[in-house]
Amino acid sequence: MAGFTNTVLFRIILVLVSLSDSALFHVQCLSFGINYGQIANNLPPPSQVAGLLQSLNVSRVKLYDADPNVLQAFSNSEVDFIIALGNELLPNMTDPLKAQTWIQQHVTPHLPQTKISSILVGNEILGGTDTLLMSYLLTAMQSVYAALVNLGLSKTIAVTTANSLAILGNSYPPSAGTFREDLAQYIKPILDFHSQTNAPFLINVYPYFAYKASPGEVSLEYVLFQPNSGMNDSGTNLHYDNMLDAQMDAVYAAMKVMGHTDIEVRISETGWPSKGDENEAGATPENAGIYNGNLLRKIVEKKGTPAKPDVPIDTYVFALFNEDLKPGPASERNYGLFYPNGTRVYDIGDVGAAGTDGADGYLPQFTFSSAHDINALSIFNFLIFLIVYLLWE
Repeated sequence: MAGFTNTVLFRIILVLVSLSDSALFHVQCLSFGINYGQIANNLPPPSQVAGLLQSLNVSRVKLYDADPNVLQAFSNSEVDFIIALGNELLPNMTDPLKAQTWIQQHVTPHLPQTKISSILVGNEILGGTDTLLMSYLLTAMQSVYAALVNLGLSKTIAVTTANSLAILGNSYPPSAGTFREDLAQYIKPILDFHSQTNAPFLINVYPYFAYKASPGEVSLEYVLFQPNSGMNDSGTNLHYDNMLDAQMDAVYAAMKVMGHTDIEVRISETGWPSKGDENEAGATPENAGIYNGNLLRKIVEKKGTPAKPDVPIDTYVFALFNEDLKPGPASERNYGLFYPNGTRVYDIGDVGAAGTDGADGYLPQFTFSSAHDINALSIFNFLIFLIVYLLWE
């Protein structure tokens, strides 16, 4: 019996070794943030999403609200959340009492079992057209922060807002980046707030938009992180071989003009659609796979930008799922890495490979079952049980 047991154990070890080189283990070494949007009528329940994100080794999630079902599903996990106050709530958040009430109702019930590191106050307000909301933004951020101070949470939860690149007045060359003059009255005090509270400045960066707007002028290779001649910044003589780096450094330059080099910049959204309308150039599964594959390779390699080479980019990929109820062009409904049933929309290649079209990619298939939550660890749970059983025998 002992000989049989040893033989079986040896075979199990071989299985484990073979699995260690599979796609499951390629994702185990990868850590990135992801946007979890829910503008859809066919998404899986949060408990199943928790299993999917575990299989991806995603340790950071950004929400567009403070959905209690999601926060509850991730209790006692290692996932760190950015939660959000919708734009429609800003007028109320200028009242410190209402801000504190919101935190007591939507944040404190989930602490400490669910990790919440940031509260996003509004999304892309400064890049919009509603000047009334713009005037509310700083006061709302200050009220939320004051409430966190009162509740003893300001050391662990930051207050920030997400901005679009529409806040830039100039972005070329990157070293000449500036914010729009008409927004200076709002941006300068918000930057001061970030500096005082040590909160990150969040920016949504989409090289796809530039390519979509001018596909005849913008190099596809330049926006997809593929080999290309790039461009030199005449102000710094730095060389740029991809648009995301150039856009990020333009933001750093704009902040410097306003007197700040002390604020961390994070990418709160970036991604590429796998499908679009006829007039949406470049929206294909192939391009989406190349963009996100090369982006994740940049994350794995801890690369910074030419102006900030020692500061690895910190990013949240957009998005986890395709969202079928999002308004706008078809591309808006097709940014997901996964379909709602848990199967991947496209492959994004192998981190260790030179290219981005390998057969085994970062993303595992993860078909949801109504009876069971499937995750990458289930195989190992079974094998551990089998080993214990055989040893007991």
